[in-house]
Amino acid sequence: MKQDATRNPAYTVDCEDFVHVVEFNPFESGDSGNLIAYGGNNYVVIGICTFQEEEADIDGIQYKTLRTFHHGVRLDGLAWSPETRLDSLPPIINFACRSSHCCRLFSHGGWRINRSPGFGSLRFCTSASDLKIRLFTSDLQDKNEYKVLEGHSDFINSLAFDPKEGQEIASVSDDHTCRIWNLEGTQTAHFVLHSPGMSVCWHPEENFKLMVAEKNGTIRFYDLVTHQAILSLESEQIPLMSAHWCLKNTFKVGAVAGTDWLIWDITRSSYPQETRPVHTDRACVFRWSAISESLFATMGYPGKMTSQFQIHHLGHPQPILAGSVAVGSGLSWHRTLPLCVMGGDRKLSFWVTEV
Repeated sequence: MKQDATRNPAYTVDCEDFVHVVEFNPFESGDSGNLIAYGGNNYVVIGICTFQEEEADIDGIQYKTLRTFHHGVRLDGLAWSPETRLDSLPPIINFACRSSHCCRLFSHGGWRINRSPGFGSLRFCTSASDLKIRLFTSDLQDKNEYKVLEGHSDFINSLAFDPKEGQEIASVSDDHTCRIWNLEGTQTAHFVLHSPGMSVCWHPEENFKLMVAEKNGTIRFYDLVTHQAILSLESEQIPLMSAHWCLKNTFKVGAVAGTDWLIWDITRSSYPQETRPVHTDRACVFRWSAISESLFATMGYPGKMTSQFQIHHLGHPQPILAGSVAVGSGLSWHRTLPLCVMGGDRKLSFWVTEV
């Protein structure tokens, strides 16, 4: 299972269908392993994985599917809640999904369950192609519910739980809005944007600060108490397709626009401090590593056969790792390791690098 780490994935996990979205749980959730969620045309899978970099007695990767949810519509985005736990009782799963039916609750008919004793609460949210957000709750046993959040009128490009309490969800859309929702499905704030919203991120410590990146190259920071923009950045390139707030240093913001990646230090200027060409076919995803303010990954647009993927370090002039996936989609970093995952055609692919 382990392969050449310079180009090929270090590890792979086979999936039943094409993977559009994949996300490691970025929050500490107990000692039972690393939660990972992925989804495709009509399903969401919750799994748990452990790597040999974490436990010496594991050969490569140890992976187990906890449950498959039949979703009924293509998944486009997914975000974990900080309330997720694997070591408390009673067990619960909440997630929100970008999709489009009104509010429904259901028990586990149509859900395939692999029961495991001793799990705690899990919560995450997803978005789907029907323009709505689903918020799911499950105890991995008998309690399985979901609620659909309506309001967006066009494709939802990004969504995120507030990282401190997990009581609110932020979403941005091609309908030129950023919306804040509570767990009851009520909108608590609504910001009108100047172009499609491409990425949304909460400040990791200060719940009232929100970053919204727009396709026109503007990144704004909002105060959710006053509902006012307090700072803005400019990429000077379009289209801006993805931006991410660095969790290890919140003065840093990264993005991809056109064919380049861009890095800002918001204490110095509203314009990027560093810009470099990265993907000749245009870049579509930027993600900071969770463990280093110098390590990040980018992904190019899916080509006819492959998607290009690169890991960068600010101390190196060239990418420190490059790879490709057959029509790859989704990109996420492990919470404590220099390891990231991409989805693709019936497969999850994992790369390991150095910090």
